[in-house]
Amino acid sequence: MVYDVARVRGQYLSLGDGWTYLNAHQCPQIPERVAAAVSRSFRLATAVADVETSSGSHSRVQAPGRLQGDMLIDDARLAVADLCGVTSDRVVLGPDLEVLYLRLARAMRPLLRRTSSVVLSGLDDPALSEPFAEFGGEVRRAQPDLGTGALPASQYRQLVDGSTRLVALAAAHPHLGTVAPVGEIVEHTRARSRAWVLVDATAYLPYRPLEPGDWDADIVALDIGQLGGPQVAALVFRDTAMFRRIDALPETSLAPGLLGGVPDLVGHLADLGGGGGTRRTRVQRSMAELRRYLDDLGRDLHMLLGTLPTVHILGVSGEAGDGGRGERIPRLSFAVRGVPATTVHQRLLDNGLVTTILPDSRLASDMGVEEVGGAVTVSLSPVTTRHDLEHLTRVVASLA
Repeated sequence: MVYDVARVRGQYLSLGDGWTYLNAHQCPQIPERVAAAVSRSFRLATAVADVETSSGSHSRVQAPGRLQGDMLIDDARLAVADLCGVTSDRVVLGPDLEVLYLRLARAMRPLLRRTSSVVLSGLDDPALSEPFAEFGGEVRRAQPDLGTGALPASQYRQLVDGSTRLVALAAAHPHLGTVAPVGEIVEHTRARSRAWVLVDATAYLPYRPLEPGDWDADIVALDIGQLGGPQVAALVFRDTAMFRRIDALPETSLAPGLLGGVPDLVGHLADLGGGGGTRRTRVQRSMAELRRYLDDLGRDLHMLLGTLPTVHILGVSGEAGDGGRGERIPRLSFAVRGVPATTVHQRLLDNGLVTTILPDSRLASDMGVEEVGGAVTVSLSPVTTRHDLEHLTRVVASLA
């Protein structure tokens, strides 16, 4: 089945305001189905749930007097499990990834001793990696290639050894679009240690279906809000036996009203491509179709902007760039020679295009972004059309 972007756009009422949204990395649009589910869940969370009297294989066993809010938590956990292809008992929910990473770092104290080491990534958000850098042992950091922004897997042969207890990295960079070779990194880790591998799939999941066997990671983290859902996050463990090796990992600070939007978000993703089957089957099929559609648009975006002589795409253009040959999700950051990023950003806004200015970071500084006056980040989403990219290119070309 061919991806029908017109049908999908009809499920986002926010698109009727006249703006072209190319800022999915910052604030993805929320489907109307999800917004309605959150509103409904806030109203019903404190109500007593009806008790099912049937005894079929798909019925839920519940105690009389149980609140709807408790059931919403169960439903959200099951929806995340379907999204990731696991069972719901491996899913731990939280209000956001910063909180979950902090709780995980504390829960892993039995494993993280002063004689241990952790390997973090220089590409990751410091707010996420910092909890693992404070355990008192040795902290090692994998460094990106400053020409392409990619994370070479070969360096993990030296970084990981018998003392390593945790390797943490992001599957994709949220602003450059580079995809990390997670499978290779996991292989290097397994060959040298018993360390757990924690992968942040937040930037990866909006564009790629997730199969548990693709990475063989121990823990996968995801921010549901970055998929167009409510502000909820999750950690997905490879095996429930892992819980016995760490301290308790509490699920607290959860708002049932927000959790009520998670099943409808996963249902929305499952229905992007149409067709029948279980929710997990539909998610796999729909995300595969979405990937093909957005990968084609991503190539068009690189081609259209790359043909402008004054545009420099970070990690792609120039002698140090890879020319777009590396694996990327459809996100990029670009600079216009001789034009500050603030001017580029404002010109785009004046023409109805919503993007963001690339935030300051160590990586951006090392890649020379400050020297060219900053960069602007563009990211595609399920509602993006080729017309949007052509409009973007025309406006950027007018700055040359």
